[in-house]
Parts: sequence; C-alpha cells; structure tokens
Amino acid sequence: MDGNASMKGKVMRKYFYFIIATLFLASAAYAADSQIWGDMRVTNIFGYGQVESKNLGPLFTMLQSEYFPMIFFGILVGVPAAFAMHYLAIGPKVFPHGGKKIYIFSVFNRFVHQVAALSFIILVPTGFMIVFGDKLGGGSLIRLAKDLHGLATVPFAIVVIPMFLMWLKDAFFNFDDVKWMMIVGGYLSKEKRPIPAGKFNAGQKMWYWIATLGGMIMILSGAAMYFMDFDIAWLREITGLSQIDILRASAIIHNVVGFAVVALFITHVYMSVFAIKGAIHSIIDGHMEEEEVKILHSSYYKKLKDQGKV
Repeated sequence: MDGNASMKGKVMRKYFYFIIATLFLASAAYAADSQIWGDMRVTNIFGYGQVESKNLGPLFTMLQSEYFPMIFFGILVGVPAAFAMHYLAIGPKVFPHGGKKIYIFSVFNRFVHQVAALSFIILVPTGFMIVFGDKLGGGSLIRLAKDLHGLATVPFAIVVIPMFLMWLKDAFFNFDDVKWMMIVGGYLSKEKRPIPAGKFNAGQKMWYWIATLGGMIMILSGAAMYFMDFDIAWLREITGLSQIDILRASAIIHNVVGFAVVALFITHVYMSVFAIKGAIHSIIDGHMEEEEVKILHSSYYKKLKDQGKV
C-alpha cells in the first residue's frame, strides 16, 4: 500500500511540477515585453490619476524611505540572532530516529508544502534584495531579483488555497494553545516534558494563518504593483482610490504584512531545521517519530492513541 501511494505521489509531483514550470515560463515570456516589466511603466506613473489622489504620497515616501528598510533590517538581523542565542544556550531537542514512526502528512500535504516552501525560498531573499536595492547598487541584479520575485509568486498562488483548506480544521486556536504560549512550547527548557498541543502547536498555527491569509494579501498587493500600468476601472470604483493611490496603498500593505511573513518564515525554518533535530523529515516522507509526537504534540498523541492509531 505504501509502495502504491509512493508511486502515485511521484506521478502527481511530476505532473504538478510540469504545470507550474509551464506557467512559470509562460509568465516570463509574456512579461518580457509587456506593461508588467516594460520600461514605459515608470514614466507612465505620472498619469496615474494624480488629480484624484488622496495624497498618500508623503506617507508612502516617509515609510518607504525611513521605516520599512529599518524594520526589515531589524527582522533580518534580530530574529536569526535571537535563535542563535537560543541554540547556544538551550540547544536543540533531539529524538531517536530509529524507533517507531507515525504517518502524519499525506502525499498531497507534502507536495503542497514543498511547492510553497520552494516559492518562499525564492520570495524571501529576493524580497530583501528589492527592499535594499539601493544599498546593493541597483541595476541588473535587482531587476533580476524583482523578476524572480514576481515569477516565484505563480506557484505559491497555485497552492496557497489548497494549503489553506487542507489544514484549516487543525489550525483553529484552543486552550492548549494558551498553555503552549505560557511555556513557550517548552523551548526554553532542555527537559523533555509533554507539551499540550494538537496536530499543530500554537506557533505552527500562527505561521499557518500568516502564510495563508497573509500570503493571499501579499499576492493581491503584489499583483497590484506588478500590474500597476493597467488602469482597472472596477477596482477604482470599489476602493474609491485613484490608480496612484492603489499603487501606494498596495506597497504599504505589502511591506507591513511582509514583516510578519518574513519573521515567522525565519522562525519556521529555525524550528524545523535546527530547534528540533530531524523534524524537517516529517514533511518529506510524511512520518514523525513517535516520541516526538508524544512529547511535542501530547494532546494529538492522546487522540491518536484513543483512536487506536498508535
């Protein structure tokens, strides 16, 4: 049965990777000479309904030039530094990887997660390059980063709704999450004590909501910027904003949501790669160590035990 599931999973992955690669290349070909990437879109900004503008210009300029780069720099340096201190002071949690394993994530779960993960691996570094483009000298390197940033959004946009739906029922907060937050998930202790958590702990749930709903907001606000040279009348009518206001508001929203997305993405990487040794394998082969589930997801383990699954 596992062999058939594995074979089906490989076929499914190849099929979806082909679709995503095709869309990726098609997007690149279309954008090469269009209003999305064309040189004229910069000069065209002067005609973006400046008269009807609600004067978001000063606010946008202040945030973009003074606050956004500073906050992103703080996240880029501060979050990894905090986790480096945690790793040196507390160290990772280590579980035996030769014992009994529990099947947690299906082939579809893993495929969707892998596509989203690969997208983020491109989106986050290129996003930082765009934010600090002037410090990096601008030019062709930053244009490449911008192009890759836009294109990497395509596969993420394809999987974000399936990802939202497939884990929704396990992502609602409950009293276990309050208890988890009170002890910070046990990560401030070297002891292995059962931690109250369901299939996903409070930290993972926070990342889920930011990655999915926050990701959708990032997609929409990013699309508004990438397609800024298209004057979309219905969007102006709904929002009551001029074309230039939509561009400025989208940039502000994109950056603000980006703070949370980037901070929690770095947290997610640290937890899955460094804080819990071997944890990343669960989203690769679908299995978690029984002791890891028993300790870090004790409520979920009890539920599985009551159902006779362990």
